[in-house]
Amino acid sequence: MMVNDAGRNHFLKVLNEGVRYDKRKMDEYRDLKITRGCAKTAEGSAEVKLGETHVIAGVKFGLESPFPDTPDEGILMVNVEQSPVASPEFEVGPPSIEAIELARVVDRGLRESKLVDLKELCVKEGEKAWFISIDIVTVNDDGNLLDACGLAALAALQDAKFPKVVDGEVDYHEKTKKGLELKKIPIPVTVYKYEDHLLIDPTHDEEVVADARLTVTTLSSGEICALQKGGKSPITTEEVEKMVELSLKKGEELRKVLEKGK
Repeated sequence: MMVNDAGRNHFLKVLNEGVRYDKRKMDEYRDLKITRGCAKTAEGSAEVKLGETHVIAGVKFGLESPFPDTPDEGILMVNVEQSPVASPEFEVGPPSIEAIELARVVDRGLRESKLVDLKELCVKEGEKAWFISIDIVTVNDDGNLLDACGLAALAALQDAKFPKVVDGEVDYHEKTKKGLELKKIPIPVTVYKYEDHLLIDPTHDEEVVADARLTVTTLSSGEICALQKGGKSPITTEEVEKMVELSLKKGEELRKVLEKGK
């Protein structure tokens, strides 16, 4: 989305006065609501509302042949669909560059954290393993889809239950009581840069005038699992350090919300 200089300059003037359009603090998230079990046909699902931003994630299990280079491991994959109903900027057709980036950032945070032991998903080495697909659909985009999609994926995995297997075939009409053993909970927090200002959870109007962003996925131990930069402007080493520190702080807040709704 193109933004004129007047709109950007006005926003920066407001920031310089220490104010955001919706009166939030610079490091304050909008109201966050996480609802699990919203899609009964999925093995696990979750709905995340972050202010007016709204996404839904569903988890599907399948028994497939493992990849040749990892014959003793299952598979975890994330897909994101930017539905045209979510924004006039989203179009019908193949995934956009933005949708691909969303999926990759969420996928990398989950995968690099080792939240699921893929070896435990192997049923028979070289022949059969569980394939876990996390499909995320955007319902409304009012900014910060990165964090909303990451939280939805985590909540859906927490909600997931293995389907019943009969004679080697998956019976999707019946779930077992066995859930995924999540070893860790990686929380993504995206920090946005506006000249000398760092903001958390921008609305769409704030997001489109950002200079750069950094998504930092962390664990409760303080370990960094993944980093992903976006935007055209550079980020200094000092700014990266501040962004990481802020992500760790806000990640703990989000982790409490995520765990509270289990």
